[in-house]
Amino acid sequence: MVEDRRSESPIPFKDANEPTPVAGRSRGSFIIFVLVAIALILAIGFFYATKDNTDRQADALNAVTEAPDSAARVVSNAAKNAADAIQNRD
Repeated sequence: MVEDRRSESPIPFKDANEPTPVAGRSRGSFIIFVLVAIALILAIGFFYATKDNTDRQADALNAVTEAPDSAARVVSNAAKNAADAIQNRD
């Protein structure tokens, strides 16, 4: 009779579907590391992509705040010129 020699082996039989453990690390810590790395890459990409938009918005805001100041200077110069013109007539 032929006996089943797998049962006599000192090394237990492994199922092919059973995952092999990673030496020194658990599988969960590797997945967390990968997720953190992906999040970091996405955050850097987001801030790099939106950097120029912030500068454009700041420039537009400066232009808007300079417009009334510029208009006030024009009115001031016009009033001064009108006052000088009246003073020179007398």
